[in-house]
Amino acid sequence: MSEVRVSIVGGSGYTGGELLRLLLFHPQVRIQQVTSERFVGKFTHKVHPNLRKATDLRFVQLAQLEPCDVLFLCLPHGRAMHLLPELQRKAERIIDLSADFRLNDPAQYAAWYGREHTHPEWLPQFVYGIPELHREAMRGARFISSAGCNATATILALFPLFKNDLVVVDRSVVEVKGGSSEGGNAPSEATHHPERSNVVRSYRPTQHRHTAEVEQELCIHGPVRVHLSATALDLVRGVLSTCHVFLKDDLDEKTIWKVYRETYADEPFIRIVKEKTGIYRYPEPKLLIGSNFCDIGFEKDARSRRLVVISAIDNLMKGAAGQAVQAFNLMHGFAETTALEFPGLHPV
Repeated sequence: MSEVRVSIVGGSGYTGGELLRLLLFHPQVRIQQVTSERFVGKFTHKVHPNLRKATDLRFVQLAQLEPCDVLFLCLPHGRAMHLLPELQRKAERIIDLSADFRLNDPAQYAAWYGREHTHPEWLPQFVYGIPELHREAMRGARFISSAGCNATATILALFPLFKNDLVVVDRSVVEVKGGSSEGGNAPSEATHHPERSNVVRSYRPTQHRHTAEVEQELCIHGPVRVHLSATALDLVRGVLSTCHVFLKDDLDEKTIWKVYRETYADEPFIRIVKEKTGIYRYPEPKLLIGSNFCDIGFEKDARSRRLVVISAIDNLMKGAAGQAVQAFNLMHGFAETTALEFPGLHPV
């Protein structure tokens, strides 16, 4: 099978670096170019030192971008929508890792991102990038928009319940806790070590942007309302999503287990975690560092119909670069797990 020529636009950030790491060891990929306006001419391993001896690629300017088979866009939110008319002439297929093409309704961009979408005509052409929900649409797709990290963890946690119409649609309360790499590699007061260290900081109690993605993907049987809050932790990688939902019927845990097992039985990157003993009885982001897995667990409240569903991912992998490579594999008919077999580390 011939190699796929791939270029990464905006490859100097954390997501771009993780994507480069994965694609360097993908047997069907030849990385053609990696762009960065800040680091033009520098070796990529100067910015991503974990890639020393793995590649001699240098960063190039966007203006130097040559035609290729697939473009991965790792640009800041709001940039890809402006550049897409130009970039789509450079590659037959594009996978965008920003938020610019995740929402079906262009009006939602003004509501959640505070700006109008400059090219709403492109939105219907993008497949929303969670393979577990849109696998068939990804096969042979031309455009895919990778999902947000907090959205991915939450959607995968709740999808079996909403798919089977088991929960009250307007009473879902979600708390996501995430590491500092969610904010990217541009320094700010919030990421300054003395300010970030030891924190459990609520930074978005309401109106988190990923709420729009969650509601969009869970409205299988009609409109839903999800109440999402976000908290920053003293971690580098990892997302833990704790979801409180209320069941329509008083189902027992055995029945709920069956629902999750039937939904995700054949999924290569979903693991149901529910142990009776030990310290890892529920999903734990620490165990997922560097992996493309999403671990999901749950517990039924014995006093009510409240069900607590917990999911964990590595935000740079299943929440970004890993999921994008998973989509790339589907797009080209490769084995879905190619270049993504790493199981994570323990201890860390």
